[in-house]
Amino acid sequence: MTTTLPTPHATDHLDVLESHALFILREVVAECERPVLLFSGGKDSAVLLHLAAKAFAPQQLPFPVLHIDTGQNFAEVLDFRDRAVEAAGARLVVASVQDTIDQGKVADPGHLGSRNRLQSVTLLEAITTNSFDAAFGGARRDEDKARAKERVLSFRDAFGQWDPRQQRPELWQLYQGKVNPGEHVRAFPLSDWTELDVWQYIGREKMDLPSIYFAHQRDVVLRDGMWLAVGEFVEPRPGEDVVNKMVRFRTVGDANCTGAVVSFADTIETIIEEVAIANVSERGATRGDDKFSETAMEDRKREGYF
Repeated sequence: MTTTLPTPHATDHLDVLESHALFILREVVAECERPVLLFSGGKDSAVLLHLAAKAFAPQQLPFPVLHIDTGQNFAEVLDFRDRAVEAAGARLVVASVQDTIDQGKVADPGHLGSRNRLQSVTLLEAITTNSFDAAFGGARRDEDKARAKERVLSFRDAFGQWDPRQQRPELWQLYQGKVNPGEHVRAFPLSDWTELDVWQYIGREKMDLPSIYFAHQRDVVLRDGMWLAVGEFVEPRPGEDVVNKMVRFRTVGDANCTGAVVSFADTIETIIEEVAIANVSERGATRGDDKFSETAMEDRKREGYF
């Protein structure tokens, strides 16, 4: 009698990426006392939260989820944030940039001014107030050249500053996770992922996402080479025409500095096809906060940014 053995599941590149991310999550939790997961409501932080739930199942997450609320978010993203955190059974901590402004710790840029850069102050206050010694983030190396310079474990000083000259080696995926007094660590389990990897994983795992990632009709204006969604935080300026286009967002940020792309991709499958042929990263194409200078991201990371 011949016994037919089940065909083993073939390991693909997503399995490898997932396994490495789970390892990083577990290692940091083992090394640190009070970790937290940074959650913007975007696709990368959604994947990170999904991975964290897998890493510690069947138990609940051993750390809270932290959202830095600038007050200029897309409503669809805030709705998704609440759904995702509730589904994960996690505790949500919200730190408000408006509170930081009201306390006089940063200057108010005005109703239509960008608050994106102010997030660093609010984030560092939240880390200090809650005594967090590790913060998981969804940054990827392919997003920006400054992110490509950073290690998986990014150690920050008492002021949250990143010094690329003081990075610890990570040879053969061996990590030195000890946090020295006065430091905290930012951990990036998705560092080696690409935008295409993220979307393929979302499709495989059948994950929920904010609706703005999928093509939809929206009133937009063309400003600084980007299609900005007209609304509470973006008003047309003299000479700007409001047009209605089929668009989607490749990345999530403040409404007044995150541009949409013209697209008819309204399913994960068609988005994967679109991303596969893209030759510009999502931040490079649609994030106005990265256009201050050639070193905009690196300058902000030195200030304590994500």
